[in-house]
Amino acid sequence: MIDLVGINKYYNTGDEVFHVLKDVNLHISAGEMVAIMGPSGSGKSTLINLIGFIDKKFEGQYLFEGESLVTSDDDKLSKIRNSTVGFIFQNFSLIENNTVYENVELPLLYGGYKRSETGELVEAALKKVGLEGKGEKYPKQLSGGQQQRVAIARSLIMKPKFIIADEPTGALDTRTSEEILTLFKSLNDDEGVTLIVVTHDPEVVPYCHRLIKIRDGAIESDEEVIII
Repeated sequence: MIDLVGINKYYNTGDEVFHVLKDVNLHISAGEMVAIMGPSGSGKSTLINLIGFIDKKFEGQYLFEGESLVTSDDDKLSKIRNSTVGFIFQNFSLIENNTVYENVELPLLYGGYKRSETGELVEAALKKVGLEGKGEKYPKQLSGGQQQRVAIARSLIMKPKFIIADEPTGALDTRTSEEILTLFKSLNDDEGVTLIVVTHDPEVVPYCHRLIKIRDGAIESDEEVIII
């Protein structure tokens, strides 16, 4: 599904040039659940911005399902991103003044759906993440784990080809983290959802098929996870 070939990324700051990604080669197949780990400043965020079609200024080749999309104009790339990638963030990134239903519905409206067409899709997504009947509540009325489930439902609503989860358990306690990771594993095993999980938490790794370690902008190791 995803092929990065000889990727280099530079940032210019005044007179200085920072080499942020260094000769990155990476393949992720459909149906995989992959963990990406690395210290702060290692290039993780830059890498997932690139994979998620947010950043298209780099050297090298990014092939998605065999096709390079980086030459697409911003409008087209935005539409591709909305229909192809689901994003989940550490801080949930929910709109506080919108109900749970409205938060989950938003990508559909961006994607051109009419409000009259969204009901069944939103309810199905909420049911999938165990939030049936919570649509009229507001984020502040929910626990952290429930808010992350809303974010997961929102990420699934467009039936994306893959999901990027950036520190999805970072703001959660141990028990809630396990529940969210079990949900991820279920989505991956039962529905074939491709997941790329960026994390500092070693507890995430056993749920994944592969562990990719990145340091100083380069991939340090890429190994299958052996679950004992």
